[in-house]
Amino acid sequence: MKITRVEAIPYRIPYRKPLRFASGEVHAADHVLVRVHTDDGVVGVADAPPRPFTYGETQRGVVAVIEDLFAEQIVGTTLLERETVRARLERTVGNPVAKSAVDMAMWDALGRNLDLSVGDLLGGHTDRMRVSHMLGFETPEAMVDEAIRMRDTHGITVFKVKVGRRPVELDTAVVRALRDGLGDGIELYVDGNRGWTAAESARAMDEMADLGLTLAEELCPADDVVSRRWLVQRLGVPFVADESATTPAEVTREILGGSATAVSIKTARTGFTGSVRVHHLCEGLGVDVVMGNQIDGQLGTACTVAFGAAFASTSRRAGELSNFLDMSDDLLVEPLTIQDGELAVPPGPGLGVEIDPDKLAAYRIDR
Repeated sequence: MKITRVEAIPYRIPYRKPLRFASGEVHAADHVLVRVHTDDGVVGVADAPPRPFTYGETQRGVVAVIEDLFAEQIVGTTLLERETVRARLERTVGNPVAKSAVDMAMWDALGRNLDLSVGDLLGGHTDRMRVSHMLGFETPEAMVDEAIRMRDTHGITVFKVKVGRRPVELDTAVVRALRDGLGDGIELYVDGNRGWTAAESARAMDEMADLGLTLAEELCPADDVVSRRWLVQRLGVPFVADESATTPAEVTREILGGSATAVSIKTARTGFTGSVRVHHLCEGLGVDVVMGNQIDGQLGTACTVAFGAAFASTSRRAGELSNFLDMSDDLLVEPLTIQDGELAVPPGPGLGVEIDPDKLAAYRIDR
């Protein structure tokens, strides 16, 4: 199970419509497919979705750091030496998405080699998760229409609503329109991507107090230390740390400092090895966790559902697992499907998915 080669393949797949939120917008999946080859002939895969407006990584940067730095540091190690690989990659500052993709590709290769699923290797709690769909900035009418379509087509009844970049009144009107249009049989929560001040956040949450929201995520910047703590203390729902809690150390800071009461785990930025650390820390601290979405394609979503279904605490809430539906195409041979509001973990060893070589050839941009 010795690693012999690491590939980083940039590709581009357009979205059917842009996804807009407070910290940026995405028009296409400019991602990087990472492949880890072993001397057994096994190849593990994972996806790296760069988010320059959040973590500073770009597609070209992910390819460069993997090819120029990471590959030579891990070729020759085995799939079982994940802690050694992690320590070597941590010598390079930042680059969380690139590091995570390498880690998850190693886990995929390990599962394939052992003929076991990644979910079983991690914990094996269940084989599916309820799905939450993320709604980006649009008019109230368009967002209600999208939510109804997701409910009627895929059975999704949990929605994360992007807020924070527009006037408070418009965002609260959108959430109210969703509640009015969909009724009480759905779950709604909001994500501000740090777009409001703490005072604006408090006003918005007061205006939406009667709408039965279940979570509030990153409504204001984490470095507004005093005002953020003030906001969290007055909220009646869990406050989710996302961009502010990307490492176990940051999770500890946010929770113990009173700046958050729940945590979003994203395998795209902490891999499987790092996500296990975050999960166990949250479990020990007794805080809620949500499986987040980094605007993942189907490969990234397969990673998220594999991890989320592996543990009781991560599978308790609906995971953000549906934004691949906004893409015009994907790379997998067998597409993921959401039925009755749930996404099943793909069966089979590793992540249980295969890359379609023809689609990869069509969408890769390095040739």
